[in-house]
Amino acid sequence: MSLKWTDVLEIAIQLAESKPEVDPRFVNFVDLHRWVLELPGFSDDPQRGGEKVLEAIQAAWIEEID
Repeated sequence: MSLKWTDVLEIAIQLAESKPEVDPRFVNFVDLHRWVLELPGFSDDPQRGGEKVLEAIQAAWIEEID
């Protein structure tokens, strides 16, 4: 499965599983952007990962761990 920026929920789930020690409420967008690009199967244009998308991923990640 190839991940795109639009796969917000799947990205959040993978981040929650791969970074259990991280509290997503305190993640900066530079780190979040890098971590998404490092996910296995992620294949989208890094430039498309703007603030709105990162905010949505962060919110979904917070939901995932609550």
